[in-house]
Amino acid sequence: MPVNTVFSWFIRKRLHQIELFRQYPHEVQKEVLAHHLAALAGTAFGREHGITESTTGKDYRNQVPLRDYNGLKPWIERVRDGEAAVLWPDDVKWHAKSSGTTSDRSKFIPVTEDALERCHYKGGKDLLAIYVSAVPKARLYGGRHLIVGGTGRTEEADNGVLTGDLSAIIINNLPWWCEFRRTPSRSVALMENWEEKIETMAHTTIEQDVRIVAGVPSWTQVLLERILDITGKDHLGEVWPSLQLYMHGGVSFAPYREAFDRIMPTGIHTIETYNASEGFFGIQDRLGAEDMLLMLDYGIHYEFLPFSAGFDPEHAPFATTIGLADIELGMDYAMVISTNGGLHRYVLGDLVRFTSRSPYRIQVTGRTRSYLNLAGEELMVGDAEHALATTAQQFGVELRNWTACAIRETGESAAAIGHHAWRVEPGKASGGLPPAALFQSALDRNLRKVNSDYDAKRAADLVLGEPKLQWVPRGTFENTLKTKGKLGGQHKVPRLSMSDDWVSLVTSVAHAQGPADSTVTAL
Repeated sequence: MPVNTVFSWFIRKRLHQIELFRQYPHEVQKEVLAHHLAALAGTAFGREHGITESTTGKDYRNQVPLRDYNGLKPWIERVRDGEAAVLWPDDVKWHAKSSGTTSDRSKFIPVTEDALERCHYKGGKDLLAIYVSAVPKARLYGGRHLIVGGTGRTEEADNGVLTGDLSAIIINNLPWWCEFRRTPSRSVALMENWEEKIETMAHTTIEQDVRIVAGVPSWTQVLLERILDITGKDHLGEVWPSLQLYMHGGVSFAPYREAFDRIMPTGIHTIETYNASEGFFGIQDRLGAEDMLLMLDYGIHYEFLPFSAGFDPEHAPFATTIGLADIELGMDYAMVISTNGGLHRYVLGDLVRFTSRSPYRIQVTGRTRSYLNLAGEELMVGDAEHALATTAQQFGVELRNWTACAIRETGESAAAIGHHAWRVEPGKASGGLPPAALFQSALDRNLRKVNSDYDAKRAADLVLGEPKLQWVPRGTFENTLKTKGKLGGQHKVPRLSMSDDWVSLVTSVAHAQGPADSTVTAL
């Protein structure tokens, strides 16, 4: 049976199921929680917390404290040691190694068969189903799907437990319907040397009929720019005439949009996803939209914690959470998840903002530990990215990467408590790179427009000074990640931090490379 025929059948089935959770979100989530509690009752974690098959949602919230990774780590270590039925009744063969965005310490997230099949792979299939429903004439399966993954190294312990990047786990377990159209080959996709991998991927895919590109924008841009360098073409439509779709996630697309508008021909659709080692959470279900449908039937039960800067579940393990029925539009919430991967009331570390209640749609606005708040300005990643992207567009500057931190002023003569220090790596610039002082003043104005708290604290420079921005040369962030052993498709740069560790390291690497304007190409 032709693949397109099989996929058409799947699309019809899944679109019906998606419509069900759109219409009956609370009933679907109640069913997900019931299944979760039934599974949890047969585990060591469940027994210690008094969970039985008759446990109610209220009991669950009263008996199981909120935990972040550090709180759940002792239980995860037991799973990694090979103990059975600790967090989930099924055997756990895989653990996804995630370095995290705001911490240098690696996390090891259990990945069960349930999580792979009913969450991660289901999300990939649903994304294509939603797209083909919106673009019925799409011919995605007539060509190749270029997947820009992370590092491919996996480690096997003596007890048979395997550890690796989520992308490596997914590639090693891909279903046939995805594997036979994926490019590059598995051997290339799982290469450990990222620079060699980029070069090999570029050369091996140029002559192929690529219809889909998928990957984190920052690293995908590196690959696609290299392909254009090799071919001498102006945009990807000249390399892959049948390219139709770019699927992205991991970081906000806003700062990269201008570069991708140049790289990709007019008419290429982009779809955002929200997934992580811990699960697959959201899919952009409307072309051109800036929010995502919260996927409610992936074996993940959701709670939401109104965000407060500095919250730590260790100090407030039974903080009050709310369900979908009680969320308010426009507010930032920390996501709390209970998953079919064995995470229970787990504080993910992401902040989301609801844009719609019918159906439930969200935007990712930041991280619970990634913000700037020197003087009550409460600048979150979402607002910072929006202001930076707007400023870059005003000056015709493409962005490759950026980070910012809070700097507290010292000395009695300081006019304000402090300022925000920005390090920005530009790409191409239509009129040449503007002076940093000019750009930072425009950035300041745009930040004041999108964040009223920031605007109030910036009044007359009395509390918070104007941000101070430095351009850094091309390759600075890539080389910074390399020095930390984090080069690759799933590693991300911390965007905002109250510590100056990252900004200091980026500055040091930049100084070793030379002035930024010598690496910027005019459009």
